[in-house]
Amino acid sequence: MLTGSEIRRKFLDYFVQKGHKEVHSSSLVPANDPTLLFTNAGMNQFKDVFLGLEKRDYSRATSSQKCVRAGGKHNDLENVGFTNRHHTFFEMLGNFSFGDYFKKEAIAFAWELITSKEWFGIDKSKLYVTVFEGQGNIPRDEEAEQLWLEIGVPRERIFAMGMKDNFWQMGDTGPCGPCSEIHYDMGPAASEHGHADCAFTCDCGRYVELWNLVFMQYNREVNAFNLLPKPSIDTGMGLERVTAVLQGVISNYETDLFTPLIKRAAELTGTPVTKELEREAKAKSAASLRVIADHSRAATFLISDGVLPANDGRGYVLRKIIRRAITHGRLLGQTKPFLNEMVFAVRDLMQDAYPELKETAERVSQNVLMEEIRFAHTLDVGLEKLESLLRQSPESLAGDEAFKLYDTFGMPLDFMQDSARDQGIAFDQAGFDRAMEEQKTRARASWKGAAKQTANPAYQQLPKSMFEGYRQTRSDGCEVLAIVHNGQGARELKAGESGEVILDHTPFYAESGGQVGDKGWFYSDDHNTVVAEVTGCYSPVQGVRAHQVVAKQALRVGDKVDAVVNAEVRQSTMRNHTATHLLHAGLREVLGKHVKQAGSLVAPNHLRFDFSHFTAVEDEELQDIEDIINKEVLRNLKVETLTDVPIDEAINKYHAMALFGEKYGDKVRVVRIGDFSTELCGGTHTGATGEIGLIKILKEGSVSSGVRRVEAVTGEGSLAHFRRDHELETVVSRFVVPTLAPKPRKDGAPSAHEGSAQADTMSPADALKAELEKKDAEIKRLTRELDQARMKSASSSTANIGEKVKDVKGVRVLAHRVDNLERAQLRTLVDQLRDKIGSGVVVLGSASNGNVSLIVGVTKDLTGRVQAGKVIGPVAQKVGGKGGGRPDLAEAGGKDPAALDAALDGAYEVVESLLG
Repeated sequence: MLTGSEIRRKFLDYFVQKGHKEVHSSSLVPANDPTLLFTNAGMNQFKDVFLGLEKRDYSRATSSQKCVRAGGKHNDLENVGFTNRHHTFFEMLGNFSFGDYFKKEAIAFAWELITSKEWFGIDKSKLYVTVFEGQGNIPRDEEAEQLWLEIGVPRERIFAMGMKDNFWQMGDTGPCGPCSEIHYDMGPAASEHGHADCAFTCDCGRYVELWNLVFMQYNREVNAFNLLPKPSIDTGMGLERVTAVLQGVISNYETDLFTPLIKRAAELTGTPVTKELEREAKAKSAASLRVIADHSRAATFLISDGVLPANDGRGYVLRKIIRRAITHGRLLGQTKPFLNEMVFAVRDLMQDAYPELKETAERVSQNVLMEEIRFAHTLDVGLEKLESLLRQSPESLAGDEAFKLYDTFGMPLDFMQDSARDQGIAFDQAGFDRAMEEQKTRARASWKGAAKQTANPAYQQLPKSMFEGYRQTRSDGCEVLAIVHNGQGARELKAGESGEVILDHTPFYAESGGQVGDKGWFYSDDHNTVVAEVTGCYSPVQGVRAHQVVAKQALRVGDKVDAVVNAEVRQSTMRNHTATHLLHAGLREVLGKHVKQAGSLVAPNHLRFDFSHFTAVEDEELQDIEDIINKEVLRNLKVETLTDVPIDEAINKYHAMALFGEKYGDKVRVVRIGDFSTELCGGTHTGATGEIGLIKILKEGSVSSGVRRVEAVTGEGSLAHFRRDHELETVVSRFVVPTLAPKPRKDGAPSAHEGSAQADTMSPADALKAELEKKDAEIKRLTRELDQARMKSASSSTANIGEKVKDVKGVRVLAHRVDNLERAQLRTLVDQLRDKIGSGVVVLGSASNGNVSLIVGVTKDLTGRVQAGKVIGPVAQKVGGKGGGRPDLAEAGGKDPAALDAALDGAYEVVESLLG
């Protein structure tokens, strides 16, 4: 019996033998595709190839793609663990043709692989196929039907289906086409409804879709389906499903892709596992173990690919997955952190196919542990809220309120149902389901995006622009191949008009990898007259560079221009880009190898670098990083670029780091700085590190949970920063006198300049800090003295308070004004006055800085007749405020000091009305 790993390998080997390029799985975070929440199909990484936006040096490909379907329109998280084939994370096996072979070969490949004894050897008598039946002006796929017949599939096993099941489209427009699906009969035991003799197309769970072959032969436009000049193939087969078939089990969870994880989950939660339990999806403990096994795969791969728990977007879905797994662990009795240990079980099971897990597992486990600790607190709060809701709702627990607990605090649905039942309270299931559906609708809406469009026809058929910018910043005699104005192809740009210009060769770098596009000018063929200002450059189609220009005089297709990059801006950008590589390496050296790039901006005036890290970077750590990277600058190391390096060689031989959100082809460019930094990079760089001048880190802060950001400047930017610092130092030195001796570091390490002449005096910054601390201490001392004086004055003003105490229906009442007192002082004073009058009501008011503070104190013996909160409300209204509190003490604020005297005078009447 083949293992899951052997099945994956055998699939890929088959297609490699058929001339396909084996392509490694892309990240679960789709590169440069905002229309997708997560990578959810094998074709995602080839989307731009199908759309004509990208060209590759192969026309056939095969891959095993890691996928996640757990958000947006694929939001069926609650089914995972309770059915045989629902998953959040799964692997999609696929083969692809980009204008090479079509239906005949795709069908022949699929049938040979799954039925040949040399390969998978699946019993043909258990297979069914479907074809597109046709709809509207799209005809029935008779070609595919005939090909299935020719290959030996009996006519009675071929079924025609409609648009919903057998027609695939990428979006509202773009490539699309009919599908053919291969289904497998799992037998009557697989029927979820106990069907013993149902026929194919029954959706009881007996007939499983094994492989979907998509024939992309149309380009969908607004009101038409037009044939593509080069039709393509996109197929997908779930590894988990085909493994269940080949291993002779009904449930994917019974395959060796899951059983080791279920066993480890059982160990960590203290749950005994039997064969019967493994098969029983409806048993709560079995379902919980399946949930933990599935969700641990999803969490491990998502965090490994750079997603971190958050309250929105991808991070929100990840947080829900993690918390659902933790909740099911609690249902099994495990209240301590355990899911972080499941990360290593996933690594051990899948590291051969995904070697990146070896490097990331420790970081992933730490992130999961942090989320487990955070969720434990959140769940405790949720339990308190559930208990409160049950107390407040003696008849029914409202569904929308229950859903808030489920969605915000991770409270399991069945736990809430059981809690309500135990207390004899009905559970509003319909309200809960309605709230769930509303949330799904919001999720779908928030990620439906705009479908990625095919390339603008003005760009699609153009040859690649030859990029000469690595060697030079000026290219003469560049031909204008195309002009785009207001989104349409044009023959000419008039003076003053903006548009995009495509040249046959150019030195302009197109925005990519975080580096901004070049700016500069086009000169006429007299080499002297500026015909256009170039404000930016980007790639609308791979290899084609669109220059964003403002024409200074008429510019036409066919003209020859000299393309000149603003060399000063380019040099500043190069300094910042090389500094970014040094910074990345420095962060990893000081903070740890878990640090990975999570985004960047390389502009001429500054650089910004986002990276994965759990906590704020200490000042001493930033100083160490700055010291380390500037030593590399001073070493003036050569910045070496290696071109056309095979991707596997770049990663395995040179140990180059691949960067977040970037797509790489088979051949890559490697930028190496001595033995300090090696990265895959297509950007422009200095010739040596010394050209950077100096790197100055400006600040460090948080971007989101688990992601930090550093901003820095180099070269002339550093010089400008130091000049500003020097100006500030000059101003500071006029006010403070530097103190002798250097300030020690927090970590006890010696100062960077210890032993030098500069160690004799404290820095101006430290001297200023010391002076400010001294002033702050003095201000605090004076504030305390002022408070004491005010309190003394207020107390003395109440020495002869007896004449202000009035008898109101046998109750002693005092209303008194004491300005400029803080709330704490008012509380102290009201306690003193209650003690002084023995039994009664004290109302104090204080005006300070345009605001009013009120406090009412009632002695304990009177709280049954007069409550402080009821007294303070009417009084506070008169000064434009409101308040409340306990029966014996209440406080309020107001905004009308002019009305305070009248409000205090009215306090006696308020007490009188309460006494009746």
